[in-house]
Amino acid sequence: MAGIVNLQTCGCDKARVWNPVYTWFPRDPRFVVQDGRLNVDRMYVRRNTRRFVTRMSLTEEMTPVCREDVSSASEVLAYDLVQGALVRSSSITYKSTPDPPTAVLLHGILGCRKNWGSFSRRLAQEFPTWQFLSVDLRCHGESAALKKHGPHTVASAALDVLKLVGQLRLTPRVLVGHSFGGKVALSMVDQAAKPLARPVKVWCLDATPGKVRPGGHGEDRPGELITFLSKMTEQVSSKREVIQALVQDGFSADVAQWVVTNLRQNVHTHSSFPSFSWVFDLKGISEMYKSYEETNLWEIVEGVPRGVHMNFLKAERSLHRWALEDLQRIHAAEELASDEGAGVEMHFLEDAGHWVHADNPDGLFKILSPSFLGLKSL
Repeated sequence: MAGIVNLQTCGCDKARVWNPVYTWFPRDPRFVVQDGRLNVDRMYVRRNTRRFVTRMSLTEEMTPVCREDVSSASEVLAYDLVQGALVRSSSITYKSTPDPPTAVLLHGILGCRKNWGSFSRRLAQEFPTWQFLSVDLRCHGESAALKKHGPHTVASAALDVLKLVGQLRLTPRVLVGHSFGGKVALSMVDQAAKPLARPVKVWCLDATPGKVRPGGHGEDRPGELITFLSKMTEQVSSKREVIQALVQDGFSADVAQWVVTNLRQNVHTHSSFPSFSWVFDLKGISEMYKSYEETNLWEIVEGVPRGVHMNFLKAERSLHRWALEDLQRIHAAEELASDEGAGVEMHFLEDAGHWVHADNPDGLFKILSPSFLGLKSL
């Protein structure tokens, strides 16, 4: 069994720690290891006026998940940290223990960290010495409650993630971004010397560094989707109502089903009928998508820093996103990077549309897996 833990401060007098085999908070003075078990340091608790409580629930997965929402840290993006079974609690008591290698997983526009949930747990099971950080980008998911100041751009989203990994004292060795998240990953490399160490591997899944080309018939059309959603009321009576409206407007059933995962049922209402509200900040997301269309990061690709290996993945059925010019520039960058102690590589995922981790998770897993070999500990 494993746990999903949300640690928050409160006025409780007791503290409970569940599943002592693993730790979710490396080098945390609140906890000590005694006889191989993780326990609360009661002397620390006595020295501090605040008390800590661990809320516990169970999953069927074999990997621990640290889940942070914005209620406990007003400026921190909401995130999940999924740790492999061999990410041991010894790092709490032995400062010389190397930190586990970390991969950061970034969702696309109108997505959320849950898009990577099952995939990150699969990675943690296959690569038990790694940990996998998935985040809700600004204006998305639980991070929408932060009310981040503008401008809402690719660069500002990347800076948010850089600040988060710095606050968590993590050193990412792999960055994986889908669509909009792919450009965020590129921007992280463009902006940061630290906390990005070298070597670092970057994966840009079904997104190009430059011009964004909208999907064709049958593909998702984010710009039109955002416009459509902006015309809807902030509260709706049912998810089915939204799905029907989207399908009638020409969006695919898969896209419609995915969009309504961003609806949450309203709990405190005076009406006897259920209602749902969107969890994202659609106005901010609209700005982010415009930035995604306009942001050009070819310079960082064609002048890739030493120690950085950039990987671009094209989905087989993503016909309208890639131009011949894009492929030619990436192949030219491959040759240049190899002479500069860096790397650029192009990959192709069969039997997949734009939603690569949903359409062909096995194929994507096989392509990504080599990035987690050879860095068992740092």
